Amino acid sequence: MITGKREVAMENDIFYTYVSEIKAYKLLTAEEEADLSRKIAAGNETARKNLINSNLRLVISIAKKFADSNIPIMDLVQEGNIGLITAASKYNYSFNTRFSTYAYSWIMQYMLRYMHTKASFIHLPNRKKEMLRCLNSARSYLYQKHGHEPSCEELALYLDMSVEQVRMGINISYSVISLDTTYGEHDEMTVSDNIPDLNAGPEEKSMLGVKKQEVRKLMKTLPEIEQKVVYHRYNFDNDRKTKTLREIGELLGVSAETVRQMEMRAIQRMKISAAATREREILLTA
Repeated sequence: MITGKREVAMENDIFYTYVSEIKAYKLLTAEEEADLSRKIAAGNETARKNLINSNLRLVISIAKKFADSNIPIMDLVQEGNIGLITAASKYNYSFNTRFSTYAYSWIMQYMLRYMHTKASFIHLPNRKKEMLRCLNSARSYLYQKHGHEPSCEELALYLDMSVEQVRMGINISYSVISLDTTYGEHDEMTVSDNIPDLNAGPEEKSMLGVKKQEVRKLMKTLPEIEQKVVYHRYNFDNDRKTKTLREIGELLGVSAETVRQMEMRAIQRMKISAAATREREILLTA
């Protein structure tokens, strides 16, 4: 059995070998990204792989920020790469932003979700730990093979388990979880600052990657009417009840659908602004 310092040394060797290998992929210009995006939209698999490979270094840069989290860095890189794959399948040159900026939130989301799961892993019985190891391994393999998040049915077929067993395993992942796991250079943040709400609706899920404490600052970059929508929709005045789309529409004199569209525009603006700021910070300190 390999343990202790020898195991850490092996992990480091694997990491540095991987970093050396991905340097072979050249960085892309904005024009090259747009061209690849058009090809991806037309179903060109080679273009998708090129876009992913050219941004693997961004995943490394982000993973290094969690180096003191007691989670093997290659585990984080693997999760971050899944986020990168997701971003590549959703990115469109018409977003008017660089792919690395768009991908940042997806990479962070997958890394943080993994940290979220690991926080409770130590408290589980060995039998349940083994189930989660199998599920996570299968999920990563199927995602990278097919390019989409595997369904419970796909996982069950691959693992020769029942769908109910798979669902039970997934539920275990999020049952007993410590959200106080800290990360960052000075342990200034916790996983709960950024972890996705698994029960959130589409609007709330769109906020993934934007820290709560940043939103007020980001709101100032929005048009006034969009600021009002975000303020009421996400209950920034804790003394008041979160308003529905219809209620906000009545307050502003517009339809619920118009409010929904303004909300989604505001969220996208804030996500792009936040990602751009974080990306600059990470690349400067990597």
